[in-house]
Amino acid sequence: MDLQSLKIFQTVAKLGSISQAARELQYAQSNITMKIQQLESDLQTTLFYRHNRGTALTAKGIMLLAYTQKIFNLIEETKSVMNDDQTPKGQLTIGSMETTAAVRLPALLSRYHKDFPDVDLTIKTGPTKQNIQGILQYELDGAFVAGPIGHPELIEKEVFEEELVLITDSIDPPISSFEDFQTRTLLVFHNGCSYREKVEQWLQKEGLIPNKVMEFGTIDAIIGCVEGGLGISMLPQSVVAKNVQNGTLRQYSLPNEYGKVKTVFIYRKDKYLPASLKEFINMLDEVKSLI
Repeated sequence: MDLQSLKIFQTVAKLGSISQAARELQYAQSNITMKIQQLESDLQTTLFYRHNRGTALTAKGIMLLAYTQKIFNLIEETKSVMNDDQTPKGQLTIGSMETTAAVRLPALLSRYHKDFPDVDLTIKTGPTKQNIQGILQYELDGAFVAGPIGHPELIEKEVFEEELVLITDSIDPPISSFEDFQTRTLLVFHNGCSYREKVEQWLQKEGLIPNKVMEFGTIDAIIGCVEGGLGISMLPQSVVAKNVQNGTLRQYSLPNEYGKVKTVFIYRKDKYLPASLKEFINMLDEVKSLI
């Protein structure tokens, strides 16, 4: 078993096809097949199911893929450690919930970019579950998610607390009781969004079933559709404050159990912290008042 064989295995697993892996790696398809067969022989197990649409990992293949990712991540981390002179530089990829990135992070990111211009900072937005997986799979260096998480492989730092509010348009009559929500369409982010989970838990406890549920991918789409009278939603008060102040939205408070959500910054316990990430974490403590 060598690194080249593991790289070939990883590529076939990612693409689900020996022919596609051959094209990506610019190898002959027969060489890819031979390497996979040799790896299976060395490990004395079957790594892939072959079918007419390509390949699928066996249970042992799934296990090997996890170890393969760790091996290559460790190699990259070793390179980073050897090249790290404690000067913040290079790539830094941070995940964030979209609402946090839109409202809370601009001041922090602006200051970080000004102080450390040699860092190639990338922000990737997505729901909490997606960001957690990004950290666990070494795709993200850190992420802002709804907490607490309590994962044994992650460190989490509380950054701030959001107040979630229910929002409606300002055209229709105000809602007099929570039962009125049953007649409205519920506008939410896709599955994996912690705010969606909160509103669904609250509605379930109250025994309320929305008339219809519609999924959206952006904050602006949800806010615009609520303002237009399409339905109701639940978002952080910091996100909708201007709209409420301008009179285009109405907001309704929720019980603390569902209306308060902590936002935490997470990163792996076992990963070496480059200077770029150390400074980002340090800056979180310095600029909490700005976010």
